[in-house]
Amino acid sequence: MTEAVSEKENKNIARQYKELLRISYQTLSDDDKKLIRLAFDTAVDAHKEQRRKSGEAYIFHPIAVAKIVASEIGLDATSIAAALLHDVVEDTKYTLEDIERMFGKTVTRIVDGLTKIAHLKKDKDVSMQAENFRKMLLTLNDDIRVIIIKIADRLHNMQTMEAMQPEKQEKIASETLYIYAPLAHRIGLYSIKTELEDLALKYTEPDVYNDILTKIRESKEEQDAYIQDFTKVIKDSLDQENLDYIIKGRPKSILSIRKKMLAQNISFDEVFDKFAVRIIYKSDLANEKFLAWKIYSIVTDYFRPNPIRLRDWISSPKSTGYEALHITVMGPKGRWVEVQIRSERMNELAEKGYAAHYKYKHGQEKEEKGMEEWLNRLQEALENSEANAVDFVEQFKLNLYSKEIFVFTPQGDLKSLPKGATPLDFAFSIHTQIGLHTRGAKVNNKLVPLSHELQNGDQIEIITSSNAKPNINWLDFATSARARAKIKSSLREEKKEIAEEGKAILARKLKAQKLSFNEKMINELVIYFKLKTSLDLFYRVGIGKIDNIKLKEFTASRSNAFMSYIKSKIKKPSIAEDLNKEEFTSKYDQLVFGKEEETLDYKLASCCNPIPGDSVFGFITVSEGLKVHKKDCPNAIQLQSNYSYRIIQAKWIDSSQQDFKSVIKLTGIDNLGLVSEITKEISKSMNVNIRNINFESSGGLFTGRITVFVKNNSILSTLIERLKKISGIDKVTRE
Repeated sequence: MTEAVSEKENKNIARQYKELLRISYQTLSDDDKKLIRLAFDTAVDAHKEQRRKSGEAYIFHPIAVAKIVASEIGLDATSIAAALLHDVVEDTKYTLEDIERMFGKTVTRIVDGLTKIAHLKKDKDVSMQAENFRKMLLTLNDDIRVIIIKIADRLHNMQTMEAMQPEKQEKIASETLYIYAPLAHRIGLYSIKTELEDLALKYTEPDVYNDILTKIRESKEEQDAYIQDFTKVIKDSLDQENLDYIIKGRPKSILSIRKKMLAQNISFDEVFDKFAVRIIYKSDLANEKFLAWKIYSIVTDYFRPNPIRLRDWISSPKSTGYEALHITVMGPKGRWVEVQIRSERMNELAEKGYAAHYKYKHGQEKEEKGMEEWLNRLQEALENSEANAVDFVEQFKLNLYSKEIFVFTPQGDLKSLPKGATPLDFAFSIHTQIGLHTRGAKVNNKLVPLSHELQNGDQIEIITSSNAKPNINWLDFATSARARAKIKSSLREEKKEIAEEGKAILARKLKAQKLSFNEKMINELVIYFKLKTSLDLFYRVGIGKIDNIKLKEFTASRSNAFMSYIKSKIKKPSIAEDLNKEEFTSKYDQLVFGKEEETLDYKLASCCNPIPGDSVFGFITVSEGLKVHKKDCPNAIQLQSNYSYRIIQAKWIDSSQQDFKSVIKLTGIDNLGLVSEITKEISKSMNVNIRNINFESSGGLFTGRITVFVKNNSILSTLIERLKKISGIDKVTRE
């Protein structure tokens, strides 16, 4: 049993309570204060005999978390109470039933969510960490405040980690960079995100952190002098307009300075934009936008702006709710400096994130809608909860950190998409059914391929067809988590449908060869064709990859000595693992690289040992050529962040499912409507995609060249026979 709380600590606890009420961002009613008092007394009682690793009474931790929630994040009394109680159910005699009896359903729901997160298994393995993250995000279905309080909890833990073992510090710091900083960024808690990243650097690279921190403190005087010079130039003009404003500097985060030094290979002194100048002005809502542009006009009268560095987040706020005007100007001493122009309201939104929406929501539907939009967008990322946990985290982080572009619908409505988005991402953001039936797209009234990268201000029109459906290539074109999840789901469904047809076809074909259609026979076939599951078998029969000839070969093989080999394999549960790895890889799984899916020489990285089917990427090394790593390799984050220019897209493909390219040549007599008949015949054929068409006519003679992608030879032969029957066609050959 640990030492009880001392009298001196009791006085400090009472002082902390008063401060908690005083610094609360929201205005607290008497009922609010009663709720907080009850939560405070309960937490003090629950934790009275507990101490932290540092030796101080444990109760100071929940109080500190509640202070972050109350002041820095600015949430309501319910959240403050839940923050005070966040460790009570996990660590003490109190149960969830006790909390519900004392505080009601809402506080209990939040505390329950926080307790579930605390119970997630702690493991150094990346995939386990990713799985924990996925589970944690799923608690958002209950209440978003669970995640926000968890971020506050993590912030205080990061601020007080000195007493921990170095390996524990590094693990918590890495997890913070991997999970909590992106989340804080996405909720709009920019100052907390910055502090989390800097504290994480403090424990992952302490020497670098301390070196930069010392230099920032040393250059503080220089920074203040620079802001004074900047203010001096524009002060008279701002005062002449009777503006109520302050101008201050905002130092860039230690991590962002570190990244800049690495990316540009420069020293601390060579980093010029170590801080931004912020102009914060008082305004009522009606004049906010007008005054922002007035200040912009005054600043650019004196300092030359960089035209490509204007960011208007006032007309089109970020999806996090952030509003501001950012300009980069040539400031005093010939230095580029970023100037951020914000009203007091915008500044609070930037610092408090969505909490500030509560304060400013009176009569403003826009602000409430912001919170809803954030929840809805997060929900979209969660929809594909069946996904591999590492893919899920990477996709989620991709969506969190991606810069945004703003595009227009044909009706002129504004849509926000991640940078690098394609027409497919746009289609799925409008509606799942539009996405699934996309046939083509027009950008600014011009037809573009589905892989076309959208730009700010584009107007997009999606062309749909009831016959159109996703194919495997769409996954190379779609970047957003929502689009990729829906495409994968559709491809799975289509595979199941084809497999159902294949199952019926296989039953008929086996019957014709006087073979039984039962589980034993299916297992034999799965092993014979070196597949993994019966679904793979039925699917290949459905698309015609496994035809009569191949089934006859199988029947013949059953009577020879190879049969005993097959039988030995049937007894073993894991078919794929027992096959010769090289044979399995070369015949059924290939690694292809880049958008063109080229086959290149490569080596498998020994740090993560990828096997066929793993999610992978290629990394071009200096001395050992192309190396292939798993996406959840321990070195992946470091390689992708430090050497992104050497990363090459890679994926395992099942060569037995790949379409192959073939060129058909046609000659004949040029008839009216002949081209139409040819294309009609091809489009009627199942599993044939046209990639290229070229027709020429000279002196009444017609020649044509068509490039098609087909699943197998028999489909191509059937198509050629059909084309030969068209009136006027003389000859059809394969090139």
